Amino acid sequence: MADAPIIYKKVKKAAHVHHGGAWKIAYADFVTAMMAFFLLMWLISMTTPEQKQGLADYFAPASVSRSTSGAGGVLGGTAFEVDGARMAGSAPRVVMTISTPAAPKSVETNDKRTADASDGKRESSEAESTAQGQISNNTSAVETNAKEEQNFRSAAESLRQAMQDNPELAELSKNVIIDETPEGLRIQIIDQDGRSMFPTGHAEPYERTRLLLQAVGKILLRLPNRISIAGHTDSVPYQGVPGYSNWELTSDRANAARRIIDAQGLPDDRIFQVVGKADSEPLFPEDTRMAANRRLSVVLLREAPPTPPNMRP
Repeated sequence: MADAPIIYKKVKKAAHVHHGGAWKIAYADFVTAMMAFFLLMWLISMTTPEQKQGLADYFAPASVSRSTSGAGGVLGGTAFEVDGARMAGSAPRVVMTISTPAAPKSVETNDKRTADASDGKRESSEAESTAQGQISNNTSAVETNAKEEQNFRSAAESLRQAMQDNPELAELSKNVIIDETPEGLRIQIIDQDGRSMFPTGHAEPYERTRLLLQAVGKILLRLPNRISIAGHTDSVPYQGVPGYSNWELTSDRANAARRIIDAQGLPDDRIFQVVGKADSEPLFPEDTRMAANRRLSVVLLREAPPTPPNMRP
């Protein structure tokens, strides 16, 4: 009998597949979340109802606009429930446990509580009315300021356009400075070297200055704001009539400007003040003798904001 053939079988072992460490990160996140969950549950079980209510009130919004909060309905995003977060200003609910039996309620006690409740509602209504009045005044002030700024920009642009359209005024563009100050829209007509707005030592302006003031007066007629006119000069002492100084000179120049503007139809009650300031407010303090310090300042004053009801006498 022939010998059976010998068969050799080679077994190849597959290499170990490396799965990476992503599962470790996911498992760590899961463990962290579970730990945070159990910690939260422990804190909830350990806190008192007062502490929970305090936390709810602490995270309540500081201020809520009735017009934009929630769904915009009648309640303005608030709810009837007492529990949970409430608007700022509401009193927190305090839970108290009393073991003694409740005493019978007397008619006097009920009447007193009813009166206290009525007083509280009345005070709340008055406070709400005051708050609504303040909000209305603030809104009105913002709208007034916005309209005033628009009017100032329109007036400045109209004056620049009027100077460009008139050849006699176009050459005076370097003598005019228009800017906005806390007082209002200020139009300054200043002297330049070789080109003065007034003859030296005289209160009546040159004809070109008169034309410029007439153009300014026509622009001012379009707005209801009051007007302040001030005259300024440099620090060079006035050499002329004894007892007549730069104070009198600047006052007379401001008054001359007022007469020219009034002639354009400006009502007298629109003039707030006409003053002469001599050299007390130089345009260039570093050189008080500079020609540009001699100027006329016409200010279209800002309107005063409305006074809140609780501040009125």
